[in-house]
Amino acid sequence: VLCLTKLRAGAVSWFGHGGIRGCVRRHVTTWSPVGAAFNAKPHRRLDLFEKSGLFGVPELSSPAGFQGATQKALRDTQRLVDTACSCSPGVQTVEAFDQLSDGLCKVADLADFVKVAHPDPAYREAAEKTCVEIGTVVEKLNTNVELCKSLKNLLDNPDIVAQLDPDTKRVAELFMFDFEISGIHLDEKLRKEAVALHVKLLDLNNEFLVGSHMPNRIARSVIPEHLHLHFAQEGSFIQVGGLHADSPDDLVREIAYRIYLYPNADLMECLEELLKCRNKLAKLVGYESYAHRALKGTMAKTPGDVLSLLSPVICTLFLSNSIELMPWDHPFFSGVLRAERYNIEPSLYSPYFSLGACMEGLNNLFSQLYGVSLMSEHPSAGEVWSDDVRKLAVVHETEGLLGYIYCDFFHRADKPHQDCHFTIRGGRWCQETGQYQLPVVVLMLSLPHPTKSAPTLLTPGMMENLFHEMGHAMHSMLGRTRYQHVTGTRCATDFAEVPSILMEYFATDYRVVSQFARHYQTGQPLPESMVARLCESKKVCGAADTQLQIFYAVLDQIYHGKPQNRSTTDILKEMQQNFYGLPYIPNTAWQLRFSHLIGYGAKYYSYLMSRAVASMVWRQCFVQDPLNRDMGERYRREMLAHGGAKEPMLMVEGNTPCSRWGIPSLFFLLGPINSYQCQKCTGSHALCTFKQNVFFFNYLEQ
Repeated sequence: VLCLTKLRAGAVSWFGHGGIRGCVRRHVTTWSPVGAAFNAKPHRRLDLFEKSGLFGVPELSSPAGFQGATQKALRDTQRLVDTACSCSPGVQTVEAFDQLSDGLCKVADLADFVKVAHPDPAYREAAEKTCVEIGTVVEKLNTNVELCKSLKNLLDNPDIVAQLDPDTKRVAELFMFDFEISGIHLDEKLRKEAVALHVKLLDLNNEFLVGSHMPNRIARSVIPEHLHLHFAQEGSFIQVGGLHADSPDDLVREIAYRIYLYPNADLMECLEELLKCRNKLAKLVGYESYAHRALKGTMAKTPGDVLSLLSPVICTLFLSNSIELMPWDHPFFSGVLRAERYNIEPSLYSPYFSLGACMEGLNNLFSQLYGVSLMSEHPSAGEVWSDDVRKLAVVHETEGLLGYIYCDFFHRADKPHQDCHFTIRGGRWCQETGQYQLPVVVLMLSLPHPTKSAPTLLTPGMMENLFHEMGHAMHSMLGRTRYQHVTGTRCATDFAEVPSILMEYFATDYRVVSQFARHYQTGQPLPESMVARLCESKKVCGAADTQLQIFYAVLDQIYHGKPQNRSTTDILKEMQQNFYGLPYIPNTAWQLRFSHLIGYGAKYYSYLMSRAVASMVWRQCFVQDPLNRDMGERYRREMLAHGGAKEPMLMVEGNTPCSRWGIPSLFFLLGPINSYQCQKCTGSHALCTFKQNVFFFNYLEQ
């Protein structure tokens, strides 16, 4: 009875068993409530007298509720459009615009998540219809002349603008920017054409996004029988849903690469049409290319600036074509080389990184840096879409409840194999209620389920991904913007990844890791030497990984630049030869798996840009003491709190009196050139060739 009571109270979790002369020895590890909640097995919640809708929205207790929620949002939209067009120019104009945006986003953002993550096809289909319907309305609003005129009357009056606070002025300018890039300046016929292109792009985007994650299949008879067990089987077919990059069998890796990347004619046509439509839309509204349109408002500003940013690093990271490797070899041999040199086999680390321990570590880190705690709550029946989804309340020690994070962490069928952050509801100050609208987000991972004998155990890579995604979540939680249009991650794309990448630095600093990494059975802490080896291993071939990111970034820019009048595959072949160094494999089309072309079109470079900025923030604020409360508060005050309400380059360059971050350089990514000579083998097999040529790979300094 005592044991059961403790388990329910979250004081004890997961026992290790060892037999000695017939006796059972138990090692007990205690966790905080949030750690215990994530290390405990989920239980189905039966509420006979309580039924909520998804995320507590009453209408969404069934798929049909999406239609009702959509119609309500559209009725409110018309009312707010009338308000915005009729009110006197001033703060109230911007508030009406933000309420208008908030009402549509609360439905569209929620539906955007449900359409990819809900296990029920009926919910996914209803959510997809809502996305298209709301998206069409948004594009019509972005070309609504009367609505634009009400905002223009405000911004064209210097006396009124002078009275606006900086956030209100910035948000007004951002709304006007949306009008401009949507073609508000065009005549009625061309505006309608622009809207039609936008609507067509909504369909093409969704088609490509879905297709990019679909498995390919091939007749079982084509694959050697002894390899069938490595792949999913569907009748007389073998299904390949990924690259199997970690497989030690080089034939498995090659088969997976060739089949998974085999061109799909329909998806190829979709991508070609998508890129043509994007270019046509950009030209229609007055831009040289889609990249020019997409980059306006970012830190990089123009495609030329992006390529200038990448060019010095491209030269430094030149990779010899003499390396006898194939594209499916590099990820595996990189891992082998790291493991061999530093003994970092993931199974050695996983027992120290139970999911509960990692969540406890995040809770401790946020408590020390920001005075924030993560508190596990029981969702109502119908509030979540799967029984294993956990709900966290984010509570500040003096400010109170900041928002909610729904943790959809575990693998399930039909769930995308992506680690993602979704904004469900943005934060904003509600003039109509006098209260702050709390932000709500979802973090989606694809972790293994707990077993009968152990909680979910994370590899070091999984642990870093968890910290990365939680960085996005805290960007949303710690912001306290007046307007939801600029809340949290609603900022320039090349700045949005800074908080998440910064969290990766915390995830590999022993002063942080030592606070939570302990064996789930014995309670023993992770030795410092193991963390040191893990950090050192990241330097091996790190710049080869950076070079791959540069290849992706350049390819993205070329796809969205001046039309090439050749196929996307021909462009890929040339860019791969020029910027990567490993050979293109005939009859493959990696670009059809490049799902970032949708959400990060012409902006994939953002990961590199954000990494450079995050490196500076780490160096200047946290490298001396990653748990320093003063620095945590400063980081929140000067960066996180603003969301997109402040020009990102002002925060980065330090143009405000209290900010001194410095200016970014991608050379923060680079360290000295190291060489490695194989001491064990003089053979010519691929692993030794890889080792002997590793001096071509500069490595990440941190």
